[in-house]
Amino acid sequence: MHLSTHPEPLLERAKWRSLDGEWRFAFDDEGFWQHPEDVQFDRVIQVPYAPESLRSGIHDTGFHPVVWYGLDLHLQADEHVTPRGEDGRLILHFGAVDWRASVWADGALVAVHEGGHTPFTADITRQASRAVAEQRPVHLVVRAEDDPQDLSKPRGKQDWLLEPHSIWYPRTTGIWQTVWLEHVPVSYLRRLKLAGDMEGWKVALEADIGGRWEPGMELRVILKKGEQVLARDRYELQRPDISRIVPLPDPGIDDFRNDLLWNPNHPVLISATVQLLAENGAVVDEVRSYTALRTVGVRGGRFMLNGRPWYLKMVLDQGYWPDSLMTATDAELRRDVELTRELGFDGARKHQKIESPRYLYWCDVLGLMVWEEMPSPYRFTPEAVRRLSREWEEVIERDISHPCIVAWVPLNESWGVPNLPTNPAHRDYVQGIYYMTRTLDPSRPVIGNDGWEHVATDIVTVHDYAADPKVLESRYGTLARTAVTLEGQDPADRAVLLPGFKAAEHPVMLSEFGGIAYFPEGVPAEVAWGYSTVDSEEAFVDAHLYLMAAVHACKGLSGFCFTQLTDTFQERNGLLNPDRTPKADLQVLARSNQGLRPPRDTGLDPNLNPAGYGERWRERHGEPIAGDD
Repeated sequence: MHLSTHPEPLLERAKWRSLDGEWRFAFDDEGFWQHPEDVQFDRVIQVPYAPESLRSGIHDTGFHPVVWYGLDLHLQADEHVTPRGEDGRLILHFGAVDWRASVWADGALVAVHEGGHTPFTADITRQASRAVAEQRPVHLVVRAEDDPQDLSKPRGKQDWLLEPHSIWYPRTTGIWQTVWLEHVPVSYLRRLKLAGDMEGWKVALEADIGGRWEPGMELRVILKKGEQVLARDRYELQRPDISRIVPLPDPGIDDFRNDLLWNPNHPVLISATVQLLAENGAVVDEVRSYTALRTVGVRGGRFMLNGRPWYLKMVLDQGYWPDSLMTATDAELRRDVELTRELGFDGARKHQKIESPRYLYWCDVLGLMVWEEMPSPYRFTPEAVRRLSREWEEVIERDISHPCIVAWVPLNESWGVPNLPTNPAHRDYVQGIYYMTRTLDPSRPVIGNDGWEHVATDIVTVHDYAADPKVLESRYGTLARTAVTLEGQDPADRAVLLPGFKAAEHPVMLSEFGGIAYFPEGVPAEVAWGYSTVDSEEAFVDAHLYLMAAVHACKGLSGFCFTQLTDTFQERNGLLNPDRTPKADLQVLARSNQGLRPPRDTGLDPNLNPAGYGERWRERHGEPIAGDD
């Protein structure tokens, strides 16, 4: 499969252009300006970086509830359109604007969108045609309203205090994902959903036709693995939306079947060319996309990938960068995926963030499973429920076709439902969002409320930051110990299971643990912390080896998610520094994360099995290991 650079790699069309770069900018703290002609722009900003970030060129971290952007859009020759769109339409795309966005083109309101993590579009065909006729640019203005202290909207890790504290980080206001312009034909593929099914050996396709639809139009699909054609399909459209099954030739024996299946160690993708044809057979529109053959689920207390048990080795990924906050370049996103794989992990839990589609693309291509988690609000109100539910539905719609996503996580640690154990409305909400997610996508597991206080989930997840590895073994070392822990030990002083919900044969995962803080000299202790702390690289490696050895020895677990991939502002418990350099030998950490012996050239005893790391700890620190008399 070719390597794409398109902002929307699952619906890639040839004619598009990035509008990232220098835009005019203004703060409007009092919300005084109501119309684009009122705005007095007094500075410039580098889109798509938030004004709080260094890369934006502004770096103002104060409270700014309203901001404005302006751009004179000079159209290129191949973007000229007529008022009625006879030669195509111009669509303006916003990857994400935090939180409520209004967009004007030449003074006309062309889009309004709420939700800081999902994309939206504006059709500017009419304004563009007039600008071309008058030989001038299109004047674009964007207003972003983002109350920094509103706890009822999905905000994830964005702090509501002036200075970041505890586990919350700097705010992100306004445009923070790419802005781009697309020239589409008069009739075009507006939506495309592809889902490979290894059990049925088929690809399910859904599509919507935008613009002008005419009877007699046809859809042609070509599916390939590399240069090998797997299927060609062509059929007449009876209406402007379609649902279709494309059968694939069954290779027969497992060796050939396995060669087509996607997994982290073999991330094979199936490319798709989808064409919209006129009645005379002419190609009206063409997009490129991809899918994969793979299934995920749970059965018999295990997570299942492609019908086989798979022990998940994941890492918590906050998705922040020191100079750019939640925004990253494509190269930075790819490097994070590569580093996650080099550290021995096969998955990432994207924590409290909906990441750019470019990140998911690299996960698809390079082989990294993803738990996608909705950013939380922090209050329970009817408005908060409506906001999260609406935006979560948009998240699933955007990302459902990515093979790398293997679980959905709508809520975390009872954030936004603080009275879950005692308030029936809170429990009903968690159950409702769980079943809504299962309805929108029955093909993936759903974790209703990650970490504790489960009332509806396909995987029982536990957050346990016990610093002593022997404590983890005592809680999860066997199936029997794990059952006792789930029923009443409350590892984080929270019940794992609420009355009425039984673990039954649900897989159990330690979905947050670790958090070992090690930071270099010169970083003040008062602004750097972790769940446990060490003071040297040697102690950091020892603590990591001992902890991972204990977790790999826990027979009551079906997987884990280690906290965390990188240091993130004041939270210094990453395996990598904020600049993504490793805190210790990458190979040693990787083999530890995989439950393997240490490499021979590191000075560590290569004959030690994972449980033997505890002996090394005892020799150096005089502490017993789990299971010692």
